[in-house]
Amino acid sequence: MMRAMGLSDKDINAPFVGVASTHNEVTPCNFGIAPLVEEVKRGVFAAGGTPFMFGTITMSDAISMGTEGMKGSLASREIIADSIECVCFSERFDGLVAVAACDKSQPGALMAMARLNIPSVYVYGGSILPGTWRGKDIQIQSVFEAVGQHQAKVIDDAELLAIESRACPGPGACGGMFTANTMSSIGEALGMSLPGAASEPAVDQRKLASSRRAGEAVLNLLRADIRPKDIMTRKAFENAVTLVTSLGGSTNTALHLPAIAYEMGVDLSLKEIHEISMRTPLLADMKPGGRFVMYDLDKVGGVPLVMKRLLKLGLLHGDCLTVTGKTIAENLAAWPDNPDEKTVVAQINKPLSRTGGLVILFGNLAPEGGVLKVAGHQFGKGFTGPAKVFNQEEAVMEALKRRSIKAGDVIIIRYEGPRGGPGMREMLAVTGAIVGQGLGDKVCLITDGRFSGATHGFTIGHVGPEAFVGGPIAAVRDGDEIEVNLTKFELNVKLTKEQIADRLKGWKPPKPHYTSGFLGKYTRLVQPAARGAVTG
Repeated sequence: MMRAMGLSDKDINAPFVGVASTHNEVTPCNFGIAPLVEEVKRGVFAAGGTPFMFGTITMSDAISMGTEGMKGSLASREIIADSIECVCFSERFDGLVAVAACDKSQPGALMAMARLNIPSVYVYGGSILPGTWRGKDIQIQSVFEAVGQHQAKVIDDAELLAIESRACPGPGACGGMFTANTMSSIGEALGMSLPGAASEPAVDQRKLASSRRAGEAVLNLLRADIRPKDIMTRKAFENAVTLVTSLGGSTNTALHLPAIAYEMGVDLSLKEIHEISMRTPLLADMKPGGRFVMYDLDKVGGVPLVMKRLLKLGLLHGDCLTVTGKTIAENLAAWPDNPDEKTVVAQINKPLSRTGGLVILFGNLAPEGGVLKVAGHQFGKGFTGPAKVFNQEEAVMEALKRRSIKAGDVIIIRYEGPRGGPGMREMLAVTGAIVGQGLGDKVCLITDGRFSGATHGFTIGHVGPEAFVGGPIAAVRDGDEIEVNLTKFELNVKLTKEQIADRLKGWKPPKPHYTSGFLGKYTRLVQPAARGAVTG
């Protein structure tokens, strides 16, 4: 079978390295990955190994957004992890390099690496360049917010079309510190990708070179017998949370990092994520709440610049091992410094905020927690208002079209959780429209679903237990007073424990939307959002 593919005795006797490719023509995030895979293979060959490329699925969140298809997004993470694990396990590969770029292919690849525990290197496909309109940089977030502006008649059809046509100028993952770039940063902070690779644009020639070095690096790991269990330790996960909260990263961190940790046998709770954020300063002024995109961060020093400043503050575990065979501290010591940079990345004595970009709220509406991104916002002490309750996303979009969402409302979107959705659809179409209508900080949106990394505004997701399993959010009615307390980090409905219990006595779980196929299987197996919505 090996000779049938043209392999020589030398090739057959060399270490076998699986090269997992997420290249496809479904999404611009992964559209440019094929050349990187070829460079990885060259690196493996050059270092004395034999590469075997194989593919796995991905889907486009941005294209599926606002549709039934978005329910497949989070489930795709499990399919990606399962498929990479299956091929590497079945073919008895000695090592693995995974090349991924979109929101779910990245955590899926890292989850597979954790399960397999063979020497592995993660390669990010790279970020998209910003588009330009009227002399300003724009990106995918701009389009969804322009839809809201169009609904509010702030812009006309021609302006909306112009923004849509220019926001995404080529291949690469969404440009802000949204979920894709958050996950690439996590890969670097965990030590599973090469220093600096997290911020390289997809079309930059450095991306080809770093992909080739990744192929070489996996052979070095094989010879040194360095495995994911040696790299993705508890301290490495703490480093990842520290970096993400300092970057103002995506709320999806609270799903994907616990899921990767689960596969690695590390218990990472939402409470721990909150505690780390409380002691980490916000340093990077990144979109969606800030001013800059990953391309801007790359120009001033990339993720290593932020990590160097966090290490100087004593907030990173510098002794954590990485895929270079060296520690975080050793890698950062060799990285060029940029001591004068203070625009994209704040100086450590003048952070953008004393605390990090994510907070976790608990209370009688969210006993298992809810996630709020505070980076780039001044939310004050919180938000109190009457509930306006919707079952699933479509009803909210219709209300927005009618302009019936008003300042002061607390929008409740339920039955969008891991099981109830199923799949926790991201709601960028809704949140973008809210911001576009000028309501971003004037309403509060609370859901057992989740948000795109491009979402900003007063939006609390992952509320658990979800409505589908009888969580308190299922008991909320129109007009109930909801209180978000950002001093105590609490999320409550002004009902007694007895009132909630009484309302739930008459509650019955809805019928599952899917009973067969991959979503039927997912509905039966998925665990709560607080545990990363894993299916293991």
